[in-house]
Amino acid sequence: MSKVILLNGSPRANGCTAEALGEMIKVFNAERVETELIQVGSKDIRGCIACGQCGKLGKCVFDDPVNEVAPKFAEADGLVIGSPVYYGSPNGNILSFLDRLFYSTSFPKHMKVGAAVVSCRRGGNTASFDVLNKYFTISGMPVASSTYWNQVHGFSADDVKKDAEGLQTMRNLARNMAFLIRAIAAEKARSGLPEVERGSFTSFPDGK
Repeated sequence: MSKVILLNGSPRANGCTAEALGEMIKVFNAERVETELIQVGSKDIRGCIACGQCGKLGKCVFDDPVNEVAPKFAEADGLVIGSPVYYGSPNGNILSFLDRLFYSTSFPKHMKVGAAVVSCRRGGNTASFDVLNKYFTISGMPVASSTYWNQVHGFSADDVKKDAEGLQTMRNLARNMAFLIRAIAAEKARSGLPEVERGSFTSFPDGK
């Protein structure tokens, strides 16, 4: 059975972001995709300090929820990142978490399916959406899309329940993500995954 990890980057376990992710989980259950919802936004997560120890240890030097989620991410077929909008950007906790999760792990993320979900009262949603999607697109992860940008609007969870189009977007997103996961698995079984080149690294240390 396929599995998707959903990260809630909101400090409120039952807030707007949770409402959006919960709508996706209903569809994943119907599509027979296993899910695990992980609360991140309320955790004490420090940022990356570029110490380089992860390259030696095989995990982040700070032993916190990042290292707990890493093996689950390794086994998952897809990752959903949900966050509220703070000053036109995702919550700082989820960004610190993602910086360290993606940088400290060496397992292949290539062809795992990613989806970003944001919640806001009014503005800053597309800017936050863009920030989260960059974790996928630098990692060879296909990005699932929907029938609108993956966002819900509201100041409270009850407000989000009234956002009919936003919840519809979440349901369509989950269906598309489940389809992509199945399609990739089928092609992987038939002919393997695409080749990944790693030989070139652009750097100009001489300043020219």
